[in-house]
Amino acid sequence: MNGPAWARELRPLLFTMPVMIPFAIFWLGPLVYAFYLSFMEWDFMSPDKLFVGLDNYRYLLENPAFFKALGVTLIFCIGSVVPVIVIGLGLALLLSGKLRGKALYQTLIFSPWVTPMVAVSIVWSWIFEPESGLANYMMGLLGLPALGWLQDPNWALAGVLIVTIWKSVGWAMIFYLVALRNVPQDLLEAADLDGANRFQRFMQVTLPLISPTTLFLFVVQIIQALQAYDQINVLTQGGPSGSTRTLLYMYYQAAFESFNIGEASSVATLLIIICVLLSLLTLIISRRTTHYN
Repeated sequence: MNGPAWARELRPLLFTMPVMIPFAIFWLGPLVYAFYLSFMEWDFMSPDKLFVGLDNYRYLLENPAFFKALGVTLIFCIGSVVPVIVIGLGLALLLSGKLRGKALYQTLIFSPWVTPMVAVSIVWSWIFEPESGLANYMMGLLGLPALGWLQDPNWALAGVLIVTIWKSVGWAMIFYLVALRNVPQDLLEAADLDGANRFQRFMQVTLPLISPTTLFLFVVQIIQALQAYDQINVLTQGGPSGSTRTLLYMYYQAAFESFNIGEASSVATLLIIICVLLSLLTLIISRRTTHYN
């Protein structure tokens, strides 16, 4: 290649500039500014910002509402991620075999994922309506008592989880269908010749080979659970009694209801730290998995 060595080294950077410039302006810049605001006291309207140091973080760590929101967030993560992965894998196993009309079933199961969460949540709010909703009607047919669903603090989070799981299982199913299709058939045939039954073939051959997909889905679903907002805002607005208020919804309330930008930015910073740690964990585990394979 012609030209000095430093020009050749800078050439790849020039090709990445069209991507890096919007990334810096619309993602990295706001991220740094939010971190800066987490050390300030600001009401979003006043031209002056008061530097308060770590007071916003100290307030969060002394606020019981923060730990309640953290607990709800952890429950929401576990309660949505595990069922989505397990049900998605189960559906993929059912639809990966010779099943008549499986393309139609795949389309129907995947369709909620491409539907806007706001629209999905509105429909489910009608289903969960205590007096005339479909959910309590089905409960009555089964001889079970009607539930308050979104109005009962004991059931509101379960209602939000049902909506989240219902929307996401099709997405996980598609990834597992591709992963199952890529499992070498000769390994399954070799296990069959060794006398392994269907369950043993799945546990000893199929499951280890699709583990990278499971890891990917696990981490991505956790990050999406940490960022869940639309369904909570439409269905419960964080209530009743804070039973569905996650850290992200706490951030929204602090920023756009209380106009406490410093507190909101500190909550956002903690969420970003959690996402970064999960990303690093994914990188470490994936490297070990690749090296092992």
